[in-house]
Amino acid sequence: MLGETRFSCLIAREPPENTTGVRQKTTAIRGVLNVEDQIAELVAKVAALESASGGAGAKVTNTMFAETYYYLTIPLMIIIHAGFLAYEMGASRLKNVLSSGVKNILAFAFMIPTFYFFGWWVYFGFPTGIPGAAGPMGISGIEYANSIAWGWGESAQYMGPNIADNISGVFFGAFALFACTTASIMSGAVIERIQTVGFIILAVVLGSFAWVVAAAWGWHADGWLVTQWGVHDFGAAGLVHAVAGFFALGVLINLGPRIGKFNADGTANHIPGHNMPLTVVGLMLIIVGFWGFLMACVVPPGEAWSWFPDKFATIYGTPITLGSLSFNILMGVAGGIIGSWLFTRDPFWMMSGALAGIISTASGLDIYFPAHAFLIALSAGLILKPCADFLEKRGIDDAVGAVTVHGTIGLYGVIMLGIWGSGYPALAIDNAPTVSLMGQIVGAIVFFLLGFVPGYVVSYILKMFGMLRIREGAELAGMDLVKVPAEGYPEWGGDAPITPAE
Repeated sequence: MLGETRFSCLIAREPPENTTGVRQKTTAIRGVLNVEDQIAELVAKVAALESASGGAGAKVTNTMFAETYYYLTIPLMIIIHAGFLAYEMGASRLKNVLSSGVKNILAFAFMIPTFYFFGWWVYFGFPTGIPGAAGPMGISGIEYANSIAWGWGESAQYMGPNIADNISGVFFGAFALFACTTASIMSGAVIERIQTVGFIILAVVLGSFAWVVAAAWGWHADGWLVTQWGVHDFGAAGLVHAVAGFFALGVLINLGPRIGKFNADGTANHIPGHNMPLTVVGLMLIIVGFWGFLMACVVPPGEAWSWFPDKFATIYGTPITLGSLSFNILMGVAGGIIGSWLFTRDPFWMMSGALAGIISTASGLDIYFPAHAFLIALSAGLILKPCADFLEKRGIDDAVGAVTVHGTIGLYGVIMLGIWGSGYPALAIDNAPTVSLMGQIVGAIVFFLLGFVPGYVVSYILKMFGMLRIREGAELAGMDLVKVPAEGYPEWGGDAPITPAE
């Protein structure tokens, strides 16, 4: 109205000879005003439609993002297993190179169905403890697990094709690849002397049960380690790496060393793999895959199952950004390499140091500043080789240092968070428990026991039944000759180089 009044005044003051021009201007201005009214009307209609649809367009976009996000973590984590495959084959002697690879392939293959049929159910069934009672968040307990985590009956709608459920399959896929990772960690430690069937049984126990219990207790919003002790293990240094590493230790005690590893006086011989470059490249591929591993530890926003509508969170509901994660991962890799390089110039241990750098910082990657991550990783790289030597002096033949890199350094990382991150909220709830040194020590002890005890007990039973270790003649001849219907390097034939330990 104010604009129209001013416009009327202008018309009245114009000389008579300009009347035609004024009329033209008036018509033009009114046309502009009419267009603006139409635009305003259209905006109102769009807003009404969005309101009526409940923001369906935005919701679809966000759901597709969340679905794609987890979908991409799966092939990235498969790169971890390509790395383990190359790493273990390179660390094996020529006579065992293919059998080491086959073992790793089978570990991956058996993890997927066993995790589907009961591992996923364990994760949701037992966060509060063995009785399987429901937790305060309402997403745990046997009844809840029965409703969403069986591949048959009522819950099958969440464990199979369902166009109304975009996320269950890819979320399951990420967790299944965590399970595969645990089996691959153990796989490297036992190369060149373990029976294939015995190894598969051990892999299933580790990947579809032992670490899953650890995840339920320490990597779930209802987990009793989290709610009662404030345990925080964002990147699974304890519940994946330490569990797998000490499970391997339990197996190695019963499995025994490779023939020729130790002398009569207890001193150790170095048994080199046939291809150091392949081993080092394999370790680098594991580092690449870790970006997917840690990416899968992040919860995207905006879904019904999300912690926040507008920001990323950890599995505990504490805030995180992919930017801060990138800072800390890179500093962890660099610190681990430098620490190992300062102690040894061996490229194998330098790349193992890169892995140790990530693992040592994994528990607190969502909390640390980059300088913290670098210093912790640097210290992990410095202690890596001495810890491996300590284990070897006690008669343990860990062919690739898996117990040290994953087990010892994993627990080291869990405890370091208790020092550096003390007082930080461990869980995003009212009256949340906080991170503490005592809580992280309790978590470290539990993770150690969940790995070592089943590893030792199951391998002991397999040993009793003659299912753990291959026969001496087969070990001397090479596992490829008796276990694999193929040759890794057929052109070499009987002229293949022989290592000193042979």
